[in-house]
Amino acid sequence: MDQPYITDSLSVQLVGPVAIVSINRVAKRNALNDDAIRGLHSFFEHPLKDIKAVIVQGNGDHFCAGLDLSEVRGRSAVEAMHHSRSWHHAFERIQFGRVPVISVMKGATVGGGMELAASTHIRIAEPSAFYALPEGQRGLFVGGGGSVRIPRLIGVPCMMDMMLTGRVLSAEEGHRAGMSQYLAGDGEGLDKALELARRIADNVPTTNYAVMHVLPRVAEQSIHDGLMTEALMAAVAQSDPATQERLTAFVEHKLNKVRPGQ
Repeated sequence: MDQPYITDSLSVQLVGPVAIVSINRVAKRNALNDDAIRGLHSFFEHPLKDIKAVIVQGNGDHFCAGLDLSEVRGRSAVEAMHHSRSWHHAFERIQFGRVPVISVMKGATVGGGMELAASTHIRIAEPSAFYALPEGQRGLFVGGGGSVRIPRLIGVPCMMDMMLTGRVLSAEEGHRAGMSQYLAGDGEGLDKALELARRIADNVPTTNYAVMHVLPRVAEQSIHDGLMTEALMAAVAQSDPATQERLTAFVEHKLNKVRPGQ
């Protein structure tokens, strides 16, 4: 593919309306360098027109081992701040972009890898996945949005424990803590992600956008402000012509009802 966001560190595969973005730094356990961050920023800033869902994964045995430390030694405080902000900008375009994003976590999901996964909307873990925040043992602090996003998933006490003691969570432990919504079998994460992505792609885009952009903001508002925001978004969603078509089809029994196990 000849898109500007394709770099040596990333590859993109299209499967119908789904794009699979793969970190391609296998020798580094897919640790993120500046090239990969620029590629992620560019892809999610200007996603392909017909893409309705995205899957992020790592090639090889690992999702992402975090920041490539070989690139940060010797940086001044100002340079380090701008570097951190570049991660913020890239991950914000994932979390608050145009389409929902699913991450498939396996092997090392460490440091910046946890930060990347936390910026996605649905997270699937394979049995090999393990989670760590080794910044505490390296004299560092999370810089890719981890202090904002990760506690919202696993809680402040769990994140404190991981950073202070170097505790490593297994896939099961991470799932119980809230790091993933799904556990898949070994090597089955991508298939599960494609199954979910196709369901997401079939939704009305306005509703997907509301879930991504409005729901997390409502959760941060007061009850009264949240209810008002909800009412406004509900009105916008219901007025979408695509929604009206689906409501008509449901009333006329052309759409299936919700069943257990779906």
